[in-house]
Amino acid sequence: MKKIDEYQGKKVLVMGFGISGINAAHLLVKLGANVTANDKATPKNNDIVDDLEADGIKVITGDNPISLANEGFDVVVKNPGIPYDNPLVAAFVKQGTPIITEAELGWEIFDGHLVSVTGSNGKTTTTTLTQLMIAENAKHQVKYAGNIGISFSKIAEDLGPDDTLVTELSSFQLLGAPTIHPHIAIITNIFSNHLDYHKTRENYINAKLNITRNQTKNDFLVINWDRDEWQKIAQRSQATIVPFSRLNKSHEGSYVEDGMIYWRGQEVMPAKDIRLIGPQNVENALAAIAAAKLSGVTNDAIKKVLTTFSGVRHRLQYVMEYRERLFYNDSKSTDIEATEVALQGFDRPVILLAGGLDRGYTFERLVPYFKKHVKAMIVFGECKDKMKDAGNQAGVSVIESEDAITAVPEAWKLSEPGDVILLSPANASWDQFPSFEVRGDKFIEAVEELTGKKEQ
Repeated sequence: MKKIDEYQGKKVLVMGFGISGINAAHLLVKLGANVTANDKATPKNNDIVDDLEADGIKVITGDNPISLANEGFDVVVKNPGIPYDNPLVAAFVKQGTPIITEAELGWEIFDGHLVSVTGSNGKTTTTTLTQLMIAENAKHQVKYAGNIGISFSKIAEDLGPDDTLVTELSSFQLLGAPTIHPHIAIITNIFSNHLDYHKTRENYINAKLNITRNQTKNDFLVINWDRDEWQKIAQRSQATIVPFSRLNKSHEGSYVEDGMIYWRGQEVMPAKDIRLIGPQNVENALAAIAAAKLSGVTNDAIKKVLTTFSGVRHRLQYVMEYRERLFYNDSKSTDIEATEVALQGFDRPVILLAGGLDRGYTFERLVPYFKKHVKAMIVFGECKDKMKDAGNQAGVSVIESEDAITAVPEAWKLSEPGDVILLSPANASWDQFPSFEVRGDKFIEAVEELTGKKEQ
């Protein structure tokens, strides 16, 4: 951990009691700040409040009182999910009070080698693969943190100048990380996500590009080269561009040619040997390979990781095989693009479990994928009628169910040996579950109850 004095004697407000917020509050006390912690909700677990107060932190819960804007805070550390049109946040913006996220705080105290990953899809898998690859050859600590569910600042506290940290960073986090400066930045892809938060696609792209804002030609931006738009986006960076591509050969980076993965013209391994299924995971592997090779990782270490790693939970996660049916949990597919990619990963008939929060859009884009890959559909949630319409357009058998749990036995009744039963909702979970993680866990529990087996 780097010793800094920027917060000594400063008055800091931490908004949000998530993992990152709680860790940030305690860290700020260590850095000499006078800390107030605020959450709009009242925590069900009193231990959270007790621990904060025991550290000398003033705690305010149950509201975001606008009066806090008049208390002279020097800095606000905001939970990334709190929008900037929140009345209290907006008041601080109007005042010109610096508003950062915990990722910025983590960067300020970090004293090692930083690799950062962002993108619309594939962030967590790419982050995990990159960390595992670098760790295979490392003589020092290699950790991961960030939007992957682990506090950046908490991990940064325990790392030294020779250590490496691979961070997953969301667009929300990057909006509040003005000085973050990874030596290697990765952009997996950019679709049109979170427009309810960012308002426009250009705002969303600009937030993602904050990952490379402070990079120089001595740093590297690893970026997907499979779309013209992404190639043009790369031109907005001052870093050395390192492309990765499943579709376009480029000797400046990692790519696939005739089924073989290459790094700058040198063979690495056959693409078919990657244990993770689907074209999206070839792309994730290519991004991780580029970052790993830039970090001095050997081909043997890369092969070991890619031939053994079976996936991140809820991200096209293999659950089990039972009576010649394969079960996959892709609850993280909360948008159309992610489900498109998931379906392309299978060469077997798929029984698709899909639906969730109605965000106002329809699913015609999925019709070609349903026609090619899907044998039957079980739909649920607020948007089940819209999802059913798309299935009917594709000529696919569709039945309705209550949710992702009750859909499991319904899918089993429709299945035959050789089929894949896939939860890939194409929608957020919030109409029926508090998070995609809970939805995925409940799906796995339903599969275990059906089969009498534990996930593999």
